[in-house]
This record gives sequence, C-alpha cells and structure tokens, in this order.
Amino acid sequence: MKDYRSYETPLNSRYASEEMKYLFSSQYKFSTWRKLWIALAESEQELGLPITDEQLNEMRAHIDDIDFDKAAEYEKKFRHDVMAHVHTYGECCPKARGIIHLGATSCYVGDNTDVIIMREGLKILLSKLLEVLRSLSAFAEEYKGMPTLAYTHYQPAQPTTVGKRATLWANDILMDIEEVEKLMGELKLLGSKGTTGTQASFLELFDGDYSKVRQLDGLIAKKMGFESCVPVSGQTYTRKVDFKVLSVLSLIAQSAAKFSNDMRLLQHMKEMEEPFEKNQIGSSAMAYKRNPMRCERMAALARYLMIDSLNPAITAATQWFERTLDDSANKRLSIAEAFLCCDAVLNLYENVSAGLVVYPKMIEKHLREELPFMATENIMMDAVRRGGDRQELHEHIREHSMDAARQVKLEGKSNDLLHRIAQDPIFGVTEQELEGILQPEKYIGCAAMQTEDFLRECVQPVLDRHADIHAGKAEINV
Repeated sequence: MKDYRSYETPLNSRYASEEMKYLFSSQYKFSTWRKLWIALAESEQELGLPITDEQLNEMRAHIDDIDFDKAAEYEKKFRHDVMAHVHTYGECCPKARGIIHLGATSCYVGDNTDVIIMREGLKILLSKLLEVLRSLSAFAEEYKGMPTLAYTHYQPAQPTTVGKRATLWANDILMDIEEVEKLMGELKLLGSKGTTGTQASFLELFDGDYSKVRQLDGLIAKKMGFESCVPVSGQTYTRKVDFKVLSVLSLIAQSAAKFSNDMRLLQHMKEMEEPFEKNQIGSSAMAYKRNPMRCERMAALARYLMIDSLNPAITAATQWFERTLDDSANKRLSIAEAFLCCDAVLNLYENVSAGLVVYPKMIEKHLREELPFMATENIMMDAVRRGGDRQELHEHIREHSMDAARQVKLEGKSNDLLHRIAQDPIFGVTEQELEGILQPEKYIGCAAMQTEDFLRECVQPVLDRHADIHAGKAEINV
C-alpha cells in the first residue's frame, strides 16, 4: 500500500518507464551482485581453486530469491551493505557460504554492477532515440517540400521547409545515437582488482601465479557479457566513466530541449502543435487554452538532467588516491536520477514526435506576410535585366520596404510592399507580374533535396543497422 506521508521522487512516481525503474531497482541490483559472485567463483574454479560444482549450483539456484528483510537486519548490524548481502546469500547457500566473495572487495560487486546497469540503461535509451528518429524522419519526408518561414534571431529570414526544419531535430538525435553507440562499445568492467587495485588477495589465492590473476579478469568480463576489464584502477573504476555516461545523457537532454523550445514557439504561432487529447484540459481557468505542456515538461526535465551531469565531474575531480567514499551517496542519486530523467524526456519526445500536428494555412499566412520583403532582391535583379540602375533600384526598394514595414508595425495594416513597387515606374512591373514572383517554392533553395539526401545517406543506414530494435523496446539482460 502506498504511503502518502512519505516523499517519493516524481521521476519514479510520475515520469520514468517501468523498464527503467526496474533497472535501478533493488531486485535488479542485488541479483546482479549474485551473478557477479557466481562469475567470480566459476572463474576461480576454472583457474584451479577448490570450488565444487555443488557449491556453484547452489549459488545459481538462489540468484533472485533475495530476502531483503534479512539483508536489512544484517546491514543494521554490520553497517555494511555488501557484507549484509554476503551473509544473506550465504544463509540460502550454506554449502557455498565459505567461498562467496572470495578474494573480492566491496567494489567488485558495487562498481561492476554500476557499469552493467549503465550499459543496460543505455540500451533502453538507444531504443527510444531510434523511435524518435523514426518519427522525425517520417515527418521530414512528408513535409520536405512544404515552404515555411525560417527564423534567425527569431526574426523572419529566408524560407525553409517544414521537413527541412525537422532534419535539424533529427540530426541532433542522430548525433546522440552515435555517442550512445560509441560509449556502449567503450564501457569496461572494473573486474576483480582488490582493495587498492593491486589484486594482492588474488595473487595470494593463486600462489603467486600472476598469469592466473590476469586471466581472472578476462573470464569474469566474458561471463558478464563484456569484452574486457579496465587495465588499471584503484579500488574503484575512475569516476570519469560516470561523467562520460552522464555527459552523453546531457547531450540527449540538449537535443530534446531544443526540439521542445522550437515546438513551443511554433505552437504560439499556431503553425504546429504537440498532440492534444480529446478530454485534455489546457487551463483550469481558461477553457480555450491548448498549452504545450508535454514540451514544457520535456524542457523542465532536460534542464534538470543537464545540471545533474555536473555531479560526476565534481566527484571524479575530488577522489583521493586509490579511493574515497564521498562518491557513494552522490552516485546513488545522480546516476539513477539521470537515467530515470533521460528516460522520461525520451518518453515525451517519442509521444510528441509521433503525433505532431501541422497547420498549413497558418504556415502559408505567415510566410506570405514576409515574402514580399524576401522577394525584393529578385524584383531588383529583374529590373536591372530590363535596363535599370541597380543602386537606384536598391534605394527605391529600401524606401518602400521601410514604409511598408512602418505601416505593418505602427498601424497594424497588411504588408503592401508589392503594391508600392508596382506603382513605382522605375521598376516597370505590374502587381500581377509581381504576384508571379511570390511563389514560396522559389525561395526554399535546396531544402527538399537536402532533406532527401539526409534521410537517405545519414538516417536510413542507422535505422537499418538497428532494425532489430522496434517500437522503442530494448532487451534488458536480467
């Protein structure tokens, strides 16, 4: 039964997915500890230590049946979480009790599990990034030829297309996917390095045989699904690893925040909207409101995630010699919350990108309000080809443009620049002829072709490479 008198992080109760919450659960963490103890014992047996198959089978039979109440009792007694779980595991594995955690230090299970969880978390995020990329790519393809007003400095600029703008969002996601892939390929286990990274206890166990000590790390890595372990360490893997991981999560947050901010601006202009459900309420007071609350939430969570990425940077910088424990409490918060937060951000991004609403008439209206200004260079060049003086024409256009803009801004009237130019004999052109110049497609440059090239050359190879990951689902190693 839920205790409504106790604080619970909104990341858990409101935002993150069940799969990501499970990954950071006590069940997943401590069952992974047991798998690591089994991998250690199996490897030690293979390298000649007197560990029996009966002991290993007993350990394998009790991976998931964790008595958390018993573990809590032991931790209260020992004030040590790892030894609490060693004893709890030993109670249900009496034959193996004496060889559990043999030669290891706490970081053997703690640090290796952290790396395993982070890699599995990256798998979940990768699947969701791919789903966002699919949605944005389909959207870009559909709207690659629809002209829209572009903005620099949030001021009207040369037109682009709705689809071309979407490629900017998609390219950010594409870069994030590449960083996640690279990071997943680089992650290494800590292995079995001992209390200060010298593996002294294992050298003692193997009677001074250094070759067996080296083999031990390789065997454990293979059993846990990794290529290798870190070559050197203190008691812990360098906390720079945590910073690299959260830096990639921060990159994802930056992409999502950029998209959400653009969408909020577009929704203000009534050109595009995030999905809005039939019974959704936009405002408790203003019944007509359709607030971009999903994009606002995305921006809020992304902001938190970007700031959270500073935690491991400071932790990595302040570790003393072979280890200091001021990393532990911070890691418990910052790593888990970063992944839960990034998961929540991508859940929102998936939802919004799959249901984008476009209003072509509003897009056309805004474009046509500004297009006369953007057409002036073409109008001037046509007049020059008919024998006009470029500098004189430029001055006339400048004056007409200023007068038209003044009328729009001060009097709230429509843009009558074309009428002014048609009435000026220096241009020798009719208003009807000018209307022929104002075809939006003439001003979008290579936007449609760029979109096609980007989707074909950059996006599709990535989607093909991950064709086995569908609908944002990742296979988590449990």
